[in-house]
Amino acid sequence: MENLEDLKILAEQWSHQGIEYLQKIPPTQLYAAIGVLLFTTILLFLSIRLVRRTKSNTVLLSGLSGSGKTVLFYQLRDGSSHQGTVTSMEPNEGTFVLHSENTKKGKIKPVHLVDVPGHSRLRPKLEEFLPQAAAIVFVVDALEFLPNCRAASEYLYDILTNANVVKKKIPVLLCCNKTDKLTAHTKEFIRKQMEKEIEKLRASRSAVSTADIANDFTIGIEGEVFSFSHCSNKVTVAEASGLTGETVQIEDFIREYIKP
Repeated sequence: MENLEDLKILAEQWSHQGIEYLQKIPPTQLYAAIGVLLFTTILLFLSIRLVRRTKSNTVLLSGLSGSGKTVLFYQLRDGSSHQGTVTSMEPNEGTFVLHSENTKKGKIKPVHLVDVPGHSRLRPKLEEFLPQAAAIVFVVDALEFLPNCRAASEYLYDILTNANVVKKKIPVLLCCNKTDKLTAHTKEFIRKQMEKEIEKLRASRSAVSTADIANDFTIGIEGEVFSFSHCSNKVTVAEASGLTGETVQIEDFIREYIKP
């Protein structure tokens, strides 16, 4: 109780001293100080709101040709596979509320979704969109995975070591598509195989002089076998099926980084 009384007396002393100090300040100076404080507070508030509003809502769908990116794009936009699609030669792009959220249209933030062509000579188009990307969905064909494991791993490696991805720590979802098929590989199998391939790529590319490679960024921890958990950005693994419309895990990933 004595401690509380002491604190009360001390607080009263500070309060009186503060009032006396303020009374000594000329009114014009006091009003000016209050005005500056209010102006700074309002400016800070508006700046925070502006930053929140201008935060990117772009999500990139990337991966090899034939992995099912375009079907997933239509499922997310329309809730339909459009009876399958042909390989895209130009990016499919749109800003919309996810189909599963149509009832919230007007009350929820739309997503700018870009389906980037997976053909090797069209991949430079990915560079055009990476600076504005908030998240990346890298699609892998879980049905025909083994024949494409090396190529898919190389493409993913290039994304994970990209300057924009590393500096901005852009989150990546490794999406195993076509998992509705009985012979499709599991996401754990795909994750482990791709980690092994990327470990090989790390070893082979580290042997190349920096003058011969375009990207100076590396991934992983020196002296340890590569794991996606070693990346500076977050890499998660999920399953989906474009044909059956099973896209919940993709939608959850998108909404984790594109807040409604």
